[in-house]
Amino acid sequence: MSDIQAQFSVLKQTADPKVADAIARLIERGEDHELNRVNVLDFAAQHAVDEEHAISAFLHAARLGLFDLGWNVLCPGCGGVLGAHTTLKALKPDDYHCALCACGYKASVDDQVEVSFTVNPRVRRIAAHDPDTLPVWEYFKQVFWSSGVDFNKESFVTLANEVTLDTMELPAGEKATMSLQLPADFVIIFEPVTHAAHFIDVQGEPTRDRQQLAIMYNKVQAPTGTTTMRPGPLRLSLENQAGVRVLPSVFIAAEALHHLIGKRKPFLTAKRMLSNQTFRDVFKADNLSLDQRLQITSLTFLFTDLKGSTALYERVGDLAAFDLVRAHFHALLEIISSEKGAVVKTIGDAVMATFVRPEHAIVAGLRMRAAMDALNEQRGTDDLIVKIGIHEGPCLAVMLNERQDYFGQTVNIAARVQSLSTAQEIHITGPVLDAPAVAELLQQREIKPIQKQAALRGIADKMVVYEIP
Repeated sequence: MSDIQAQFSVLKQTADPKVADAIARLIERGEDHELNRVNVLDFAAQHAVDEEHAISAFLHAARLGLFDLGWNVLCPGCGGVLGAHTTLKALKPDDYHCALCACGYKASVDDQVEVSFTVNPRVRRIAAHDPDTLPVWEYFKQVFWSSGVDFNKESFVTLANEVTLDTMELPAGEKATMSLQLPADFVIIFEPVTHAAHFIDVQGEPTRDRQQLAIMYNKVQAPTGTTTMRPGPLRLSLENQAGVRVLPSVFIAAEALHHLIGKRKPFLTAKRMLSNQTFRDVFKADNLSLDQRLQITSLTFLFTDLKGSTALYERVGDLAAFDLVRAHFHALLEIISSEKGAVVKTIGDAVMATFVRPEHAIVAGLRMRAAMDALNEQRGTDDLIVKIGIHEGPCLAVMLNERQDYFGQTVNIAARVQSLSTAQEIHITGPVLDAPAVAELLQQREIKPIQKQAALRGIADKMVVYEIP
């Protein structure tokens, strides 16, 4: 048995077999571009498999060396990859600049950091492993634009024919010229390898005189510039001092260009990955660095705690209590994982978990309560009473005690809300209740939250919270 066959054998044991088979077929039969920066959500849709199963399978495949994990910072405007990183640690806290859009952006893990998977070169060699050999349009498709931009063969033909005046492959150290006829439109000269751009504001009366413009590409990303010119002939002189091949391309910044790059499809975000249990279990080494602070706009936190655990140990003895607590943890952790959440940590008898969407946390909380009732019924006792609190809001992803953790007032409030419960109640906050999917879920189950004012320890003002009876 070859090493790759052995890796697939292990993958089938650790991941969903249907997804593992689909991955094997992709590696064996897929076109080169299909194996570069695989969009896992798109893959799941194409193969009619569960998204969570697909994410878990690709993570296990990456652990086995079949794929390489990539963290790509995307421009929210054009969908271009502003930074491609192999580890989470490599994400920079400062701005990423998009020359094509002439804007700077923070690397928000909510929707601007894409997680993708590229086949390992030892498993199969693809063209994208040598990006300097890719033709111009394949470079744009496979390297510059992310897997979230919805391109197909037809749209690329449109891009090449309708919105592009000219493209060129210019080797390192060489010079060349382009002879162009400038239309009465805004024109962008964009180079995707060095991420350099120059804008031409074409206006006024047409001219027959040949206009001149010179651009030099080097290792220093120059500020984006704008030149005003008239419609008519242009001699564009290009010089490459960047030390690598460059691909200057002249685009007409018309509606057709915006339409093409504006077509998007869902992709796996870093926020979703950080709240994935398989990632936290399998890629413990791929954590943040100690000085990283990744801002998350919105994340849902669920805290649980076992009521009266000290009295429980005194009442039933250490051995019986330990078995009860272990059964309670097993049920909670299984529910969190199955509802698209991840356990951040356990503290004594308490659990801290995160969810990308608040409705998943609500369903998890309701299932936890039912699971405790079932365990109590099995044992003929009411010893297992779990207090649950849920809150949503902004936070920071950080490293604490050698573990990827979260910091901020949202975390504090979620923990304090949990402490309000006295029995098998669930307490949630306004941001959770206000989520449309949560309101719909509660209405479907005919659950009417009870509004109350609560003073939370360490929180200055009283808060409106809601009890799920």
